[in-house]
Amino acid sequence: MRTLICGLGLLLVTPALLASTIYKFTDQNGVVTYTDQKVSGARELVFQDAMVENIEQKVYVTTRKHAGGETLIVNNELHAPVEIELSVENPRNVSGVPDKPLRWVLPPRDSIRLLTLVPDAGKTPSYTPRLRYAIGDPRSEPTVTQYPLPWSGGPFRVTQGPGGKFSHTGPKGRYAIDIAMPEGTPILAARPGLVVNVDNNQSGRGNNPAGNFVRLLHDDGTMSVYLHLQRGSVRVKAGDRVRTGTPLARSGNTGNSTGPHLHFVVQRNIGMDTVSIPFEFAQPISELPNFAIGGE
Repeated sequence: MRTLICGLGLLLVTPALLASTIYKFTDQNGVVTYTDQKVSGARELVFQDAMVENIEQKVYVTTRKHAGGETLIVNNELHAPVEIELSVENPRNVSGVPDKPLRWVLPPRDSIRLLTLVPDAGKTPSYTPRLRYAIGDPRSEPTVTQYPLPWSGGPFRVTQGPGGKFSHTGPKGRYAIDIAMPEGTPILAARPGLVVNVDNNQSGRGNNPAGNFVRLLHDDGTMSVYLHLQRGSVRVKAGDRVRTGTPLARSGNTGNSTGPHLHFVVQRNIGMDTVSIPFEFAQPISELPNFAIGGE
């Protein structure tokens, strides 16, 4: 049976979510402004550096009992490698508990017998397995830094760039770029890759800061992620292979979004954490302000 698990990821859940506070106000001319400086009468917005991918049902621990004890098996049902870390907490009446957590890179759609625990004779064993994981192989190295524009249409305006105080402050989104565009704009794959995960069912703010999204895994181990997509517009599914320019979805205004836009980020696994990495578009768009200015 499946046992208690606790996952980390980028996509992904972290033990300490980083948050930034932004203030929204409208001046006497009716101009809506977002700023990180507190303004009297402004509405406070809190954005977290989090992306909930709901993959806990795809990376998990099972236990197999046999004459020699109980073997803990880690399973990966994702179409991407995951770095895993398995530890045993609160062990009682059992031997074979490792002194340190066990780490492994588990290939896509695979499983591994990682640990066997032996109950003490005549006693009832108890323990809690704890699993941490991050999508991606930490041994991979990026080979591409320039990306074609991942949309059709425009020209559009960049509303927040790398390090923007509005919401690009944490490790998962520090190098992301937000591009304001009308809802329904075609979103295209920026590179060839394998679809790892999608969300296509959120409306409005939903229960995920990322809104609807598509995550692609590239041959060099990096991942591109396309966020805040229009509900029901995602045209790909996990396991699909796509080429540069393949239609993925349409832009939307879902999740923690103050207006219709595409949030595009490139990530990789670095030390059990999926974090954003620097990249640039192959052609200019516009200047990169620190935070968005505009209405909803």
